[in-house]
Amino acid sequence: MIAVMMAVCGWAQSSTDFQSVVCHADGTVTFNYQNEHAKQVLVDVQFAGRKEMKRDARTGLWTVTVGPAASDMYPYCFIVDGVSVMDPKNAQYFPNEGFKNSLLEIPARQGSLAHDIRQVPHGRLEYIHYYSKSLGGTNSAVVYTPPTYMMDREKRYPVFYLISGTTDTEEVYYKVGRVNYILDNLLAEKAAKEMIVVLPYGNPYKLLPVKSDSLKMPMTNFGGDVFSRDLINDLMPYIEKNYRTKNDADHRAIGGFSRGGNQALYNGLANLDKFSYLCSYSSFTSMDIPKVYDDAVATNKKINLFWLGVGTDDFLYGNARDYMEFLDKKGICSVKVFTDDKFGHTWMNAKYFLSKTLPLLFNKKASEEAMSNAQPAPAATGKEQQFTPGVMARMFPKPLVSPEYTEQGITFRFKAPEAQQVMLESEIMPEPQKMEKDEAGVWSITLTDCLFETFKYCFVVDGMRVADPQNMYLSPDKGFKYSIADNPQSPFNYASQGDIAHGRVGYDVERQEAWYMTAMPAQPTRPAFIQLVPGKDDTMESWFKVGGADAIADRLLADGKTVPCVITTSTLEFMKHAPQMSDLRVHTLRADDFPTWSQRRRALVKLLVSLKK
Repeated sequence: MIAVMMAVCGWAQSSTDFQSVVCHADGTVTFNYQNEHAKQVLVDVQFAGRKEMKRDARTGLWTVTVGPAASDMYPYCFIVDGVSVMDPKNAQYFPNEGFKNSLLEIPARQGSLAHDIRQVPHGRLEYIHYYSKSLGGTNSAVVYTPPTYMMDREKRYPVFYLISGTTDTEEVYYKVGRVNYILDNLLAEKAAKEMIVVLPYGNPYKLLPVKSDSLKMPMTNFGGDVFSRDLINDLMPYIEKNYRTKNDADHRAIGGFSRGGNQALYNGLANLDKFSYLCSYSSFTSMDIPKVYDDAVATNKKINLFWLGVGTDDFLYGNARDYMEFLDKKGICSVKVFTDDKFGHTWMNAKYFLSKTLPLLFNKKASEEAMSNAQPAPAATGKEQQFTPGVMARMFPKPLVSPEYTEQGITFRFKAPEAQQVMLESEIMPEPQKMEKDEAGVWSITLTDCLFETFKYCFVVDGMRVADPQNMYLSPDKGFKYSIADNPQSPFNYASQGDIAHGRVGYDVERQEAWYMTAMPAQPTRPAFIQLVPGKDDTMESWFKVGGADAIADRLLADGKTVPCVITTSTLEFMKHAPQMSDLRVHTLRADDFPTWSQRRRALVKLLVSLKK
């Protein structure tokens, strides 16, 4: 058992031959970190808080054992001389606009967990881009299709729109919330209905070309806002045009965690002609939605499931409880679920709530039973935590802007008041460049060239590499994860592409392969095949997340400079055994043939353009 746990919890070893995280049979976890120059190192893990690590004189490693903890997934980071860093040896990370954490997975000591990756049929994950008239630019989302989706080309599916929380990206309900694996497991047990799950980006304000002062704090009020308009008027029509969906209220659900729960409830209740399954995980919403709360009979008839879950130790518990009580007084029925053992406002709760609601979606018998057993909100004690503007200001201080693109160049910023030296390291510079510190402890540097290059970079803080905490775009490398600099004004950046057709990138998590197909013309032609071989430190995502293969192909096809094509990281072994593919020419690019991503991208552009000749 111990060996199995170490295999799951201790990731790939480096040349220094140690595991950064080791899970023990008793539920405790040992963290190891290597840094010869650090004066103080702590580990910050969600089930234990911050714990000081001690340097082992024999191995030179900083180490500490914490716990025991319940089997689950937990975010963590190391804090080295006051600077938060991800575990450079852990492949799993928490996608986020701001903080950069790694993910610890403590396997079940008995049985299995809802989010475990089991030997069952797995659905497909597709990354989509679509032009949003509401946004005035291109937005993104992740779409899960069930394992049977490609088998029956006539079958249509219900859709669950599932929104992540404040500062989360569209990837979080996949990479942290594990919605795909939870649903795969439930489907294998025949415990849930087949469905498409759409994961929107909940903060499109960050993509706006001009950001007003009012959008510097996270949004808490919805209705008429950019996200709501985009969801109803842009994303939903895109999904219903490009996927085989059932398009009525009985076959649409909406839910979310934290701010995403607020967004889900508001847009669900404001559009009961479109949604009849509503789920809120650790959240609440407005008590002033026209024509909803004052006609309980009509509202109850339109809702198949109204499900609200929150932890009693959540800082939003008071607000969520108040909202539940408000619904009770209005006569609107809702299912209420509480936890007290998942550390409050956490993704442990989000996954648990998801596992409880997925079996109820698009299942009228199960949802009716849950609603008929609904209990009233617990009575107030006066001691409940409340989410106030002061709490919001403390949790979400005004961020730095990094990288910032202007006509003068690219400015990078990093706050580290106690650091002795901070440097900018980049794959396009032969040596790291020194940054200058101001009176507020913010280090900065401006690069006046390479304005339209795409490249990986990091900060080197007193000899330690750190990803840019202000940049939401991380390179999905096997080891240390660099940040990505990609000018929004570049023609191969989605932000600048305007209203053009986009292909979709699909990830096969079982085979660790990526597949992309350009948007097909009205008269389909046989597409060209391009094989992109990842580099030694790359993953199946790298050619798309850093290399921009999909954005490049979209732009060139829209401009008439290339032909429809399929781009993949697959070894294409299947083609040797497929007679209809035997005469197909495959064009190959190997990442390791080029030292930088800028050069790799240029090589891909050259190859795509050559297909037109």
